[in-house]
Amino acid sequence: MISTAYAMGQAGASGAPAGGGLTAFVPLILMFVIFYFLLIRPQQKKAKEHQNMVNNLKKGDRIITSGGVHGTIISLGDTTVSLEIAENVKIKINRGNVAALNQKASPTTLQKTKVKDKDKKNE
Repeated sequence: MISTAYAMGQAGASGAPAGGGLTAFVPLILMFVIFYFLLIRPQQKKAKEHQNMVNNLKKGDRIITSGGVHGTIISLGDTTVSLEIAENVKIKINRGNVAALNQKASPTTLQKTKVKDKDKKNE
Protein backbone atom coordinates (compact mmCIF):
# COMPACT_ATOMS: atom_id res chain seq x y z
CA MET A 1 0.00 0.00 0.00
CA ILE A 2 2.79 2.46 0.84
CA SER A 3 4.71 1.61 -2.30
CA THR A 4 1.61 2.27 -4.44
CA ALA A 5 1.11 5.73 -2.97
CA TYR A 6 4.80 6.48 -3.37
CA ALA A 7 4.72 5.41 -6.98
CA MET A 8 1.67 7.55 -7.68
CA GLY A 9 3.31 10.56 -6.08
CA GLN A 10 6.40 10.19 -8.21
CA ALA A 11 4.44 9.86 -11.42
CA GLY A 12 2.46 13.05 -10.72
CA ALA A 13 5.60 15.02 -9.87
CA SER A 14 7.45 14.05 -13.01
CA GLY A 15 4.53 15.09 -15.29
CA ALA A 16 3.95 18.52 -16.84
CA PRO A 17 2.90 21.42 -14.54
CA ALA A 18 -0.84 21.74 -14.17
CA GLY A 19 -1.34 25.43 -15.11
CA GLY A 20 1.12 26.83 -17.52
CA GLY A 21 3.09 30.07 -17.35
CA LEU A 22 0.55 32.68 -18.39
CA THR A 23 -2.49 31.36 -16.56
CA ALA A 24 -0.78 31.93 -13.21
CA PHE A 25 -0.51 35.67 -13.97
CA VAL A 26 -4.09 36.18 -15.18
CA PRO A 27 -5.48 36.90 -11.66
CA LEU A 28 -2.67 39.39 -10.99
CA ILE A 29 -3.28 41.17 -14.29
CA LEU A 30 -7.02 41.25 -13.58
CA MET A 31 -6.40 42.74 -10.11
CA PHE A 32 -4.14 45.44 -11.57
CA VAL A 33 -6.80 46.39 -14.15
CA ILE A 34 -9.44 46.65 -11.42
CA PHE A 35 -7.16 48.79 -9.22
CA TYR A 36 -6.36 51.03 -12.17
CA PHE A 37 -9.97 51.80 -13.00
CA LEU A 38 -11.19 52.06 -9.39
CA LEU A 39 -8.28 53.82 -7.69
CA ILE A 40 -5.46 55.11 -9.87
CA ARG A 41 -7.38 56.69 -12.75
CA PRO A 42 -9.89 58.67 -10.62
CA GLN A 43 -7.06 59.95 -8.41
CA GLN A 44 -5.08 61.15 -11.44
CA LYS A 45 -8.19 62.83 -12.86
CA LYS A 46 -8.87 64.66 -9.60
CA ALA A 47 -5.23 65.80 -9.34
CA LYS A 48 -5.35 67.11 -12.92
CA GLU A 49 -8.58 69.06 -12.23
CA HIS A 50 -7.04 70.58 -9.07
CA GLN A 51 -3.91 71.61 -10.98
CA ASN A 52 -6.05 73.28 -13.68
CA MET A 53 -8.06 75.12 -11.01
CA VAL A 54 -4.87 76.36 -9.30
CA ASN A 55 -3.38 77.49 -12.61
CA ASN A 56 -6.56 79.43 -13.53
CA LEU A 57 -6.82 81.43 -10.30
CA LYS A 58 -7.23 85.17 -10.77
CA LYS A 59 -7.43 88.27 -8.64
CA GLY A 60 -10.82 88.68 -6.99
CA ASP A 61 -11.67 84.95 -6.82
CA ARG A 62 -13.10 83.74 -3.53
CA ILE A 63 -11.37 80.54 -2.43
CA ILE A 64 -11.23 78.04 0.40
CA THR A 65 -7.84 76.81 1.58
CA SER A 66 -7.05 73.26 2.63
CA GLY A 67 -7.09 74.51 6.23
CA GLY A 68 -10.65 75.81 5.83
CA VAL A 69 -9.84 79.53 5.60
CA HIS A 70 -12.15 81.50 3.28
CA GLY A 71 -10.76 84.56 1.53
CA THR A 72 -10.52 86.71 -1.56
CA ILE A 73 -7.41 86.69 -3.73
CA ILE A 74 -5.72 90.11 -3.76
CA SER A 75 -2.49 89.13 -5.53
CA LEU A 76 -0.88 86.13 -7.17
CA GLY A 77 2.75 85.06 -7.29
CA ASP A 78 4.42 82.12 -8.99
CA THR A 79 4.09 79.91 -5.92
CA THR A 80 2.05 82.01 -3.49
CA VAL A 81 -1.39 83.57 -3.21
CA SER A 82 -2.22 86.58 -1.05
CA LEU A 83 -5.67 86.45 0.52
CA GLU A 84 -7.77 89.00 2.29
CA ILE A 85 -9.73 87.08 4.92
CA ALA A 86 -11.25 90.14 6.65
CA GLU A 87 -10.94 93.90 6.30
CA ASN A 88 -7.23 94.76 6.40
CA VAL A 89 -6.30 91.17 7.33
CA LYS A 90 -4.08 89.62 4.68
CA ILE A 91 -2.30 86.27 4.59
CA LYS A 92 -0.03 84.49 2.12
CA ILE A 93 -0.42 80.81 1.30
CA ASN A 94 1.13 78.39 -1.17
CA ARG A 95 -0.85 77.85 -4.37
CA GLY A 96 -1.06 74.13 -3.62
CA ASN A 97 -3.02 74.82 -0.43
CA VAL A 98 -5.97 76.21 -2.35
CA ALA A 99 -8.65 73.54 -1.94
CA ALA A 100 -11.55 74.98 -3.94
CA LEU A 101 -13.17 78.01 -5.45
CA ASN A 102 -16.06 79.31 -3.40
CA GLN A 103 -18.80 79.31 -6.04
CA LYS A 104 -21.50 80.44 -3.60
CA ALA A 105 -19.96 83.87 -3.01
CA SER A 106 -18.30 84.95 -6.23
CA PRO A 107 -17.36 88.64 -6.59
CA THR A 108 -20.20 89.25 -9.07
CA THR A 109 -22.72 87.78 -6.61
CA LEU A 110 -21.38 90.01 -3.86
CA GLN A 111 -21.62 93.08 -6.10
CA LYS A 112 -25.25 92.25 -6.95
CA THR A 113 -26.17 91.98 -3.28
CA LYS A 114 -24.47 95.31 -2.54
CA VAL A 115 -26.43 96.97 -5.34
CA LYS A 116 -29.69 95.51 -4.00
CA ASP A 117 -28.84 96.73 -0.49
CA LYS A 118 -28.20 100.25 -1.81
CA ASP A 119 -31.52 100.21 -3.68
CA LYS A 120 -33.36 99.22 -0.52
CA LYS A 121 -31.72 102.06 1.45
CA ASN A 122 -32.69 104.60 -1.23
CA GLU A 123 -36.38 103.62 -1.04
